[in-house]
Amino acid sequence: MGPHPAVAAIRLAVRRVLHDILTEYGRPPAPPSHERSPSPLVLVACSGGADSMALASALAFEAPKLGIRAGGVTVDHGLQSESDARAAEVVQRLRELGLDPVESTAVTVGRGGGPEAAARDARYAALDAAAERHAACAVLLGHTRDDQAETVLLGLARGSGIRSLSGMAAVSGADGRYRRPFLGLDRQTARKACMVQSLPVWDDPHNTDPAYTRSRLRHEGLPALEKALGKGVVEALARTAQLSRDDADALDTWARQAEPTVRDTAGLLVCARLHTLPSAVRRRILRRAVIEAGAPAGSLFARHVEEVDKLITGWHGQGAINLPGKVVAWRQGGRLVIRQG
Repeated sequence: MGPHPAVAAIRLAVRRVLHDILTEYGRPPAPPSHERSPSPLVLVACSGGADSMALASALAFEAPKLGIRAGGVTVDHGLQSESDARAAEVVQRLRELGLDPVESTAVTVGRGGGPEAAARDARYAALDAAAERHAACAVLLGHTRDDQAETVLLGLARGSGIRSLSGMAAVSGADGRYRRPFLGLDRQTARKACMVQSLPVWDDPHNTDPAYTRSRLRHEGLPALEKALGKGVVEALARTAQLSRDDADALDTWARQAEPTVRDTAGLLVCARLHTLPSAVRRRILRRAVIEAGAPAGSLFARHVEEVDKLITGWHGQGAINLPGKVVAWRQGGRLVIRQG
């Protein structure tokens, strides 16, 4: 008798990602007879919740069959009482699954961009550091199709353009470090897989705290949409994410190819040349230029880029535009100057 359908689904999703990793990074060369070559290492980021515990169990099951070492990392954000004790419990659970190496890493969450963004930034910085420290070739994340739908709606609410509507990528980060095997699976599948395997899970109270935007969307917004529009909203939003990502990737490629053609010999952007480009391509070039000048990407919104774009398309002698990161943009002699300070 085979595994429960939920367990089979999560294992299949992880197996596919591990095959992709082996294909991209290659299997290690055969070592000399007197040496033992280390197998590639894949880490799982685990909070102790149902999604990441299901992911950890599937990684522990599938990785050895492919000659891959499997480890785990849990991040202690220090935002709740006894968070260090809970992190220690997660480490113990991961070790019981057979993962090695396993570690807990504590972070200090700042205030920039709001509590959710600050926690996310601290978490990814810690995961990056852990991957570097252990020379891991990939880190698996437990984001599900439900998480993707929430991300699309949050992007829509911000009015941040098609890239925000594309949600989370299945592969992201430096050199494709982060992998999200569960974007095609719903949250209930992961929870069911934990239940039938008797895996203990921890439900983060922040996930039900109405003080957090994503929590309100999860428990109020999406249920209201399903009530008004019927079932299938989550699946439709996930499809929207993929279609939007395909379009955004194509426009990003166009913008990268066009950028050298709109700069002069000194590297400055020529306004007349920019004006001839489609707005979607032009604004991508402007956004990239502002970020390269020192503006934090997470603080640069569509309205900022629109104001810079008006220096190209709606020029009537207006002054400089102040942007995040103390970056300033202004028009001078038919050129667009974007500098910090």
